[in-house]
Amino acid sequence: MAVHAHPDDESSKGAASMARYVAEGVDVHVVTCTGGERGSVLNPRLAEDPDVLANLPAIRRKEMANAREILGVRQDWLGWVDSGLPEGDPLPPLPEGCFALMDVDVAAEPLVRLIRSFRPQVMTTYDENGGYPHPDHIMCHKISVHAFDAAGDPDRYPGTGEPWQPLKLYYNQTFTKARTTALHEGMLSRGLESPYGEWLQNWEDREERVVDTHVPCGDYFEVRDRALLAHATQVDPDGAWFRCPLDLQREVWPTEDFELARSVIETKVPEDDLFAGVRESVGATAGEPS
Repeated sequence: MAVHAHPDDESSKGAASMARYVAEGVDVHVVTCTGGERGSVLNPRLAEDPDVLANLPAIRRKEMANAREILGVRQDWLGWVDSGLPEGDPLPPLPEGCFALMDVDVAAEPLVRLIRSFRPQVMTTYDENGGYPHPDHIMCHKISVHAFDAAGDPDRYPGTGEPWQPLKLYYNQTFTKARTTALHEGMLSRGLESPYGEWLQNWEDREERVVDTHVPCGDYFEVRDRALLAHATQVDPDGAWFRCPLDLQREVWPTEDFELARSVIETKVPEDDLFAGVRESVGATAGEPS
């Protein structure tokens, strides 16, 4: 079960890993916390389209349906309202009733219900910084950790199904400095103009996260990109995201990377499989985890 803040997040964070597991017969469930109602139109070809601007929530739901089909996953909405990304100094207050301002206990209830229904062995979400500090990403982290702990407790959330304890919780770690550097240097070595140079120059002097799980999934990078392009309002098809050739990506960084945040089973890091220890723990075959 991959828990994400907005439609399109599932296609930019862990999508190739999900596609790989789907191909192996694993049942993968994406949970989308909000509808992306306050998102911007990031594709310059659509930025001034009056139909898009007037119908963005419905369009984003349709884009999500297309991406879901490409990835081969099932998907559910929690139904909470996008908080938007506040800008300015000082930052303006968040809009009343938005996801980021909700009580965590309340906002996590439908996620607990989905966990108890789907019964995942592994969950993925964002770290406490949200991957980047969007208020919805941070709230997504909060409710995911809360639900991971609560879903297996029979005394919590009565009436939402039989208790179920997921075995492992991971944080997506998509843009690490090591990966960005590898892609940058790989492009330069081929005589290509790299979009990552400015990123690296402006990289914050901060402690890197512990990235201890590297899932080989290079064969599914094309699926990942097709799913992301399905979110046509949210991505520029000519933008930096797609400038690094897929064969180069497979050569220099053929994995998607995660941080193991919690495990209730015995496992050793580093790992190369989100189900490391799970198959042994539950006696599962390759097609049985979810």
